[in-house]
Amino acid sequence: MNPVMVEKAKKRMSKNDLSVNLLQCAVEEIPFPNQYFDFIISESVLSFVDKPRALDEIFRLLKKGGRFIAIEQTMNWQLEKTEEDEIKQFYGLDSLLLEQDWLKLLQQAGLEEIHILQNSTIESEPDFHYSDTIDPSLYEVMKKHLYIISKYQEAFSYRVYLCTK
Repeated sequence: MNPVMVEKAKKRMSKNDLSVNLLQCAVEEIPFPNQYFDFIISESVLSFVDKPRALDEIFRLLKKGGRFIAIEQTMNWQLEKTEEDEIKQFYGLDSLLLEQDWLKLLQQAGLEEIHILQNSTIESEPDFHYSDTIDPSLYEVMKKHLYIISKYQEAFSYRVYLCTK
């Protein structure tokens, strides 16, 4: 939803001569007709939105037999409440989900043939490129992000959820 990130994506698509139409909208309300897509991919989106509404919308948009791939932050175990609150407050999350929580949400949305690929940890040192279009104050946010990722690197992970409608 960040217009700066949308512009960066447009520049990246143009630079790589990719014919991609970018649409800025909420994942819970995507302006396309029912059963429009054969394939939907989502990376680090569902953790930050109303998950049931977003998954219902994704299900609505997929054609019968369509595939959905979600790459989402997944906890390896339940944290103490104070630890969980630190993470949720910083990232603005309503919950930290375990693999079985994601699986339940995907199934409740009507998705089937769910396969899960697991990663051991999230990298604490991302390939980060500074940008003239990002407010310098946001680099403090990045530092806090790297601190949290490092602090909870054993508990944080991600999964790739492969689903079919």
